[in-house]
Formats: sequence, structure tokens, C-alpha cells
Amino acid sequence: MSSIYIKRAQITDLNEIMNIISQAQAMLKADGSPQWQNGYPDTATLKNDIMAQQCWVLMVDNKVAGTATLIVADDPNYREITDGQWENNTDPYATIHRIAISGDFAGQHLGKIFVSNLISQSYQNGIRNFRIDTHKLNKRMQHLATSAGYVHRGKIYVSEPAVNHEDNARLAFELNL
Repeated sequence: MSSIYIKRAQITDLNEIMNIISQAQAMLKADGSPQWQNGYPDTATLKNDIMAQQCWVLMVDNKVAGTATLIVADDPNYREITDGQWENNTDPYATIHRIAISGDFAGQHLGKIFVSNLISQSYQNGIRNFRIDTHKLNKRMQHLATSAGYVHRGKIYVSEPAVNHEDNARLAFELNL
């Protein structure tokens, strides 16, 4: 069995993180999704995540196998939800953003382990409400969210570079423990 754990990302991990993000962008493009196709997320975004101690890496046998940003704060993109509503709109919540697994580790179901570890990290700090979003064409992320217990709650719009407004529409998911 492999040694699998999460740790806060360091600046020295940035090149590996950006390689994983590039792989994910290529996969989304191949799937026909406009998500992450207009320069987002870029190096500056991930560097800011690292400096804010919000970027995490999934380690497998001492190799960076995945990256994700875990934010415990009100997300302005989540304030307006259409076609549904949040179940818990009062308690603090943690949001997982910019999650990706290296193609070198594909097929090992590491995304579910990563999400579970991120939820556990937040749970230890008193967070019981979790949110995540993805594009309607990102079936992998939808499957990951629902397999981790998240429930589809509606649609939100994110503020990312996009060709048109509908490209910024995201399916919004919530998990309450």
C-alpha cells in the first residue's frame, strides 16, 4: 500500500502544481468543457493560494499527486444561487476549489481520498458545512462530489475569465455533517 497524505503546499511545489493544473486543463478541453480554458487558474492564483496557506497537495509515496485549494470563508460567488437553495446558509463553510489529480496517478480514485482528507481537515477545525462547484460538462467532478456525499443544490455563477456568461455557470453542491 502506498503512503498517502495531505499537506499544505509550499512555493517549492508550485511547478508540480502547475503541471497538474495544465493536465487538468487539457482534459477539460478534450471533454469539450469551457472550464479552465481562458488562463484560469494561473500561476499567480495558485501562488496566492499557497501564500494564504489555502493550497493543499495530495502526497503519494512522497510525490505530489494532486492539488486543491481549501477556503474557509464566505465565497461571493455562492451568495446568489438559482434553481435551488443552500440547505445551510448560516454556518461557516469550507469550499474546495481548483482540485486536480496528476495524470500520472489516474484511475486510482485518489480524488475521493483527497476530498475526504480535506473534509476531515476542516471538520477538525469545527466546520460542518462544505461546498463545491463545477461546470455542467465536468462529469468527473460531479461524480467526485456526489460520491463524497455532496448534494446538488442549484446553479451559481463564478467570476472567471470566460467567452460568455453561461460559460461561468456552475452546478453548486453542498455537504452538511
